[in-house]
Order: sequence, then C-alpha cells, then structure tokens
Amino acid sequence: MNKFTQLGLSADLIKAVEFLGFENPTPIQEEAIPILVEGQKDFIGLAQTGTGKTAAFGLPLVDIVDVNQRDIQGLILAPTRELGKQIAQQLEIFAKFKKGLRVQVVYGGSSIYTQIQALKNTPQILIATPGRLIDLIDRKKIYLDRVKVVILDEADEMLSMGFKDELNNILSHTPEDKSTWLFSATMAREIRNIVKSYMTDPVEVKVNTKNQVNIDIEHQYVLIRNKDKMETIKRILDVNPDMRGIVFCRTRRDTQAVAEELMAAGYKADALHGDLSQAQRDRVMGRFKSHRLQVLVGTDVAARGIDVDNITHVIHHSLPDELAYYTHRSGRTGRAGNKGVSVAFLPPSGIRKIKQLERSLKIQFSKLHIPSNKEVQVFRLQNWAESIINQEVDSKKIGQQAIDNVLEVFEGLSKEQLISRLIAHELKNLGLSSASNKDLNLDEEKGGYERRDRERGRGRRRDRGDRRGRDRGDRRDRERGGRRDKERKRKGLRDNDREKRTSKFSERRKSNPGAKRFFINMGTMDKFDQSKLVSFISDHAKIDKKSISNITLRQKHAYFDVNSDESKRISHAFKNLEVEGREIRVNRDN
Repeated sequence: MNKFTQLGLSADLIKAVEFLGFENPTPIQEEAIPILVEGQKDFIGLAQTGTGKTAAFGLPLVDIVDVNQRDIQGLILAPTRELGKQIAQQLEIFAKFKKGLRVQVVYGGSSIYTQIQALKNTPQILIATPGRLIDLIDRKKIYLDRVKVVILDEADEMLSMGFKDELNNILSHTPEDKSTWLFSATMAREIRNIVKSYMTDPVEVKVNTKNQVNIDIEHQYVLIRNKDKMETIKRILDVNPDMRGIVFCRTRRDTQAVAEELMAAGYKADALHGDLSQAQRDRVMGRFKSHRLQVLVGTDVAARGIDVDNITHVIHHSLPDELAYYTHRSGRTGRAGNKGVSVAFLPPSGIRKIKQLERSLKIQFSKLHIPSNKEVQVFRLQNWAESIINQEVDSKKIGQQAIDNVLEVFEGLSKEQLISRLIAHELKNLGLSSASNKDLNLDEEKGGYERRDRERGRGRRRDRGDRRGRDRGDRRDRERGGRRDKERKRKGLRDNDREKRTSKFSERRKSNPGAKRFFINMGTMDKFDQSKLVSFISDHAKIDKKSISNITLRQKHAYFDVNSDESKRISHAFKNLEVEGREIRVNRDN
C-alpha cells in the first residue's frame, strides 16, 4: 500500500505520486504534509539537503491552490535561480493531474521583459529569487495581496547571501492572514527574528538537523599540498571512468581555474559560478544532466539547486568553513538509494580537521589511496584493450581492400611487436609517455612528501658544500666590506621604516571615515595585485567588491577598508581558512 494515501492528499496528488513512483514518504514528508495540507498554520521544517523537502511543501501547496482563482496564491522564495527552476520543474510534475494550475519561476540573469510578458497569464504559484521579485514589485508587475501561503526554502542560505532586507521587503507586501512555511537546514538567529516578526505559533518539525550525513556516502580524505591538487583530481578521474562528480571550490576564481585546467587536459569538465550568464549556466547544467560532462566544478552558492540523482563523487577542493556546508555538499551524492563518495582535500597538517568532522558529524573517514602514474597507465591501457575487444566489426563497411592493405603494412611484425607499438601509440595519445610526466608519489601515507622534503634538504646541503669549497678570497677584506655593508643596511632600514610609518600614516588619513580597516596576512608574495585581493576578499566574505576600498599592499600582508555595514562579515568569513597549508588571518587594524 502506498503510504502517501495516509497523509491527507487529494486523489489528483496521489495519482501524481504514483506516477513518480513514490511509495514511502521521507521523514520530513511524513511529518509535514498532514499539517501543511490543511493550509492554515505557520510551519517550520528543519531538515538537511536531500531529505525530500521540495515534495514536503510542494505536494500540499499544489493541493490547496484554487485553479479557478486568477491570483498568485502560493509564493516560494529560493536563494538561487538553479534551485528556483528545480522547484518549478518538480511542482509542474506534481500538478500533472490537476488541470488549470499555472506555475511560473522568475529570477535574475534572464530577460525581465520576457518574464513580465509571461506574468500576464497570472500563475497561481510563483517561485522567485528575492532580487528579481523586488524588481517586479517595484515595476508594479506583480501583486502579492492575495497570497495564501509564503514558503521560504533554504532560508539559512538566503540570509547568508545577504537577503535579509529583501525578505523583509517582500513579506511586507503579503497579507497578514497568510500562512508562512519556512524550510531550513539550520535555525540561525536571523531566522528566529523572521519567525518572531512574521509567524504566529508555528508548528516546528525537526528531521536530521544535527548535520547528520547520508549513510550511503563513503567519506574519504587526502592530505595534499595545494600545488598537487590538480594532479590528484586527474588521477581520480583516470581510475573512475564512469564517475560523474562535482568539485567544490571556495571562490569563483578557483572554480574557473580548476575547470579550465581539466578541460585543457582533455577531461569533460566545466565551471558553474556566479559570473556566468543565465544562458551559460543553463548550457553547463544541460550538458551535465545529459552526461556530456563527467565533472562539474562549482562554488557552494552556484551548486544550490543541482538535483541529479546519479552523482557518484563529490570532491572538496577546499573544505568549507561551516559543518553544514560539508553536509550540503556531500549530500549531492548517495541519493535515491545509490552509493556515493565524498573526498576531502586537506593540507598535510589537516588530520586534526578530519578528527573534528568525525566527532561533529558522527561519521568515519578513510584515507584515499592516490594512484601512481604507473597504476593509472595500467588501468587506462586495460580499458583501452577491452574497448578494442568489444568493438563491433562490420567487414563490409571496412572493405576487404582496406584490411589487405593494413595487413601488408604489418606483415613483417610479430604479434608482440605489433602490440608493443599499439601500446606506445596509445600511451602517447593518453599523454602518459612523456618523460616530463614523472611518476610523482602523491600518496602522503607512503612517505611521498617526506621523501621530497628529504631530497630538497640534501640538495640544499650539497649547495652549501659547494659554496664552502669555492675560493674564499681575502677574509680581512671581506670582513671590512661586511662591516660597511651592515652599516649601510642599518641606515637603509631606518630610512625605510620611517618611510613606511609616514606612508601608513598618510594612508590611514585618506581612509574612508565611515569604513572599518582590516589587516590580512597575504600580499604581493601571494601574487596579489589590488584587483585580485579585492576579488579574493569579496568571494570569501560574500560582499560587494564596491564596499572594499583603500587597499595597501605589502609583500607579506595588506590593509583594506570595508564599509561599516559589511564589516561584520569579514572576520568570521576567514575563520579557519587555509591557503596552501598556511592559516589566513584577517582582523581589525587598530
């Protein structure tokens, strides 16, 4: 018996559920649907990504909407356009047997005029991102005075993206007697404020809220230096030819760089981040869903709304700052009864972070063996050989003349000589025959890092020995010259210090009086110019680049101003952040 029949849904919705093949509701669906289908209570649903939240609110919403009323009755707010479009697609399936129900989604990055035209055939359910909805309200193209239900999906993510004012603005345009359904993975203080302001005695349901992770996911870790991450990703792809995965990066810059390097090496990869136009994002997602891409490289925000059941791997190029994000990321795999793998990249000193994740999330990590180039070579050659064996042959299409000509060319070779030449040819095609592609041991467990460090140490000692063996010259002359050099250096340092103090004082005087000044322990040695530093700060703190000003770059550190409204995000955003094994420190410059 289909258990959805016991949740109070109408016959049309039960037919849709059976059409989709659903039989047993998830815990959040089982708890939420009987309450929401009444349509009269405020509701808070706390559940992680991948627990079936869309059906938990989508089925009852479709059920209670009146198709004979030409007004927006249900409003769903989503943090990203991908999630908005995903919700719209699922709601249209839920409404398959409810004739006359219209669903529309509006979001930024697409033509507002096309959306305005579509809104003339007023939908009963509207899904929207906050920014685009406010734009349409300001243009008087949307009216929310007949809304019966407002749903805030991924409310914690909307607040973390800075949509607090937009949410307050939108909710102020809705009727006081509406029902508000809020779904979130966490219950942050800002969400509590929304509850107090806009909800009355809400029913609260908690399901899987302690950052619990899907038991169908195997969690693995790799201790690796930043410069070896790309080679590691390539080797993982090489030994998993059927892999379909997502590589999560912290910043848009890292996302684009990783995707470009993978594409340049011949892998079926592409990037998904906030700098892409809507058409570009749609094209990338279309290729990924149709299996034309093996791997998608994305940021946390851009990957919201990706709902693909057969993702086999999630790779964390850099771990997120918050545990909830690890749960969200890894939850993209291991869905619909499938098994999945989540691989976390950490610096060689990162084992403490793994222990922290194990304690907090109640999961176990195993160390991933990084295959050597030799292992990759053997694996790929075996696949190549099997593909030749399984190749279907149509002699008529090839033609006997062609076969005879090739046989004549190979006539003087033994079977072993022919196979050797074929292998050499394939290795060249795979890029595995180059002398520069040395068999670098990336598996830290087998001592790869320690051995390389020892080799570097021997090289340095050898250099010192060579220097000792050189002609030493007249020691007395050298000592006199050394004293003069030291004196000049001391004087130069005093002048330089005075110059720096004067320069810093003048810079501080020029600083925006309404801004807060910050210090960061990164500078020109990290290949930053002012533009790159601004992008780095903006990406990590999720603030507008225009709010960052008055950059002062030094070799090992930098100073910058941030508008006071955005300054609260800065210190928290860089907490526990490591770049190439170095902890990044950002604090107020007092």
